[in-house]
Amino acid sequence: MRIIHVSDCYPPRMGGIETQVRDLAASQVSAGHEVHVLTATPTQGPSGPMDDPAPELGHPAVQVHRMGIRLPFELPVNPAAPAAMGALFDEVRPDVVHVHAGVLSPFAFDGARVALARGLPLAITWHCMLDGIVPALRSGVQHSRWSDAPVALSAVSGAAAQRVREVFGRQVDLVPNGADLARWAPDADVAPTPPVRAVATMRLAPRKRGPALVAVLEDAVAQVGHGALEVDLVGDGPMRGTIERAVRRRGLADVVRLHGRVERDRLPELYRGAHVFLAPAALEAFGIAALEARAAGLVVVARRGTGIEEFVSDGVDGLLVDDDAGMARALARLVHEPELLAALQSRARAVRPVFGWSHTHEAAAALYARARELRGLTD
Repeated sequence: MRIIHVSDCYPPRMGGIETQVRDLAASQVSAGHEVHVLTATPTQGPSGPMDDPAPELGHPAVQVHRMGIRLPFELPVNPAAPAAMGALFDEVRPDVVHVHAGVLSPFAFDGARVALARGLPLAITWHCMLDGIVPALRSGVQHSRWSDAPVALSAVSGAAAQRVREVFGRQVDLVPNGADLARWAPDADVAPTPPVRAVATMRLAPRKRGPALVAVLEDAVAQVGHGALEVDLVGDGPMRGTIERAVRRRGLADVVRLHGRVERDRLPELYRGAHVFLAPAALEAFGIAALEARAAGLVVVARRGTGIEEFVSDGVDGLLVDDDAGMARALARLVHEPELLAALQSRARAVRPVFGWSHTHEAAAALYARARELRGLTD
């Protein structure tokens, strides 16, 4: 099958959509497909390299077409992109165009419009939560050709799909994110003895709520005391300076270690010896980092109502909370109740999550088949 993925962002820029599109494309190539990626992300930003100075750009057989221009803040906008996309679509003649959407995805939706205009099978997957903008989007859809466009819609989790369904009022499938589960398999038991060690891995951007996590940790330490809890915060991004100052201001320098960006290959080693993974984002559509931590046998503490509920069950292999105060209480509880931590950890290690690449491939293949059916094509 000839597959074209369209995404605003792609490595060397690093984030959830970027990582997932790269890994999905690589795994599809390994499965024997011809795969192209269209992206607005250049290899360099206007002031030099992007987030990762030595990025994993993915499988060398994935054909990446960079159609962005260098703009402030790496904005994924290029007025000339639609014409270039159309020319590439005509050349490749894909069996399906798979668009990956966030809340605002100008480049990706240019790709969707061009594919739709050319009569190509089109699939769109939302990697975001549309909270707060559903009414505006629904009105826009109802008064445009998107209301009945022959497009196979999907999202990465049930929580994200619910919002997309409210916008379009029709079928929205699930194409969950995937991970190489064997890569994250735990290799030894970690006794839940003090200090409890927690890890949080995230891009340090506002949506991930890093500063709020620091406040959660201050609250938890007030409940358990210094010395009972250690936290490794992994990641980089525009909020890093704010988070570093918050750690110092709140007197947590002896609790929180900020690692900056850590190569993905080193994360399994970092997770060995850890007990808990903290996911403070309230608008987490899926949570790839949380899935990897769950696969590594960590007890995930996350917000209720997010995509993390796809692979974490409250009181079974993790704890789900309603707000930041609840997260602090849950973390303190795991410190005060080592038997609870041991039980959750044992379950997390014994029962593997299902979201390996074979699971994602099956979901994507079903989505592509529906996209083709909507165009009157059969395989």
